[in-house]
Amino acid sequence: MKRLIFATNNLHKLEEVRAALAGRAEVVSLAEAGLEGEIPETADTLEGNARQKAGWVWDKICESETRNREAYDGVFADDTGLEVEALGGAPGVYSARYAGEHCSFDDNIDKLLVSLDGVENRRARFRTVICLMEDGEERLFEGAVEGRILTERYGQGGFGYDPVFMPDRFAVSFAEMPLEVKNRISHRGRAVEKLAEAI
Repeated sequence: MKRLIFATNNLHKLEEVRAALAGRAEVVSLAEAGLEGEIPETADTLEGNARQKAGWVWDKICESETRNREAYDGVFADDTGLEVEALGGAPGVYSARYAGEHCSFDDNIDKLLVSLDGVENRRARFRTVICLMEDGEERLFEGAVEGRILTERYGQGGFGYDPVFMPDRFAVSFAEMPLEVKNRISHRGRAVEKLAEAI
């Protein structure tokens, strides 16, 4: 079984990805790998950010004299964006900081709901891009799920925009779904499945 570092400081993402890859790969957190610091995320595309984050962690483990590079089979990182049709694809790559640099999930949702107040077209999609880096070579995997933005929050689970996103063919938000159901149909779940098949 491969041992991979997941380049994220988001504990919710870590939990989701570990559940999705259980029995297929060992997912090591940045803390468990002894890595600290703010991961750069300055690209203007999801693909660019995923590459940047995976490359940053890869360089860290390759440069360290105290960390055994051979202990890991590779590194992967993801970037996810919510793309709302009526907003021209926004917030997109800026989804995590839609309401500002140090905003909360609730701040982002509040801004989104205000932006869509009175708007009939609430079509949206979540898109995730994963960059896997092994021996300096990178591969990209993408997953997407179509749905719509609700007019208010529903559910206590998940994170980010989950309480206001309802995927097509479902009558509940991501935040109302059990994790195993969300992982099976979500953008991240679909990208992680492609990653799992590749490794």
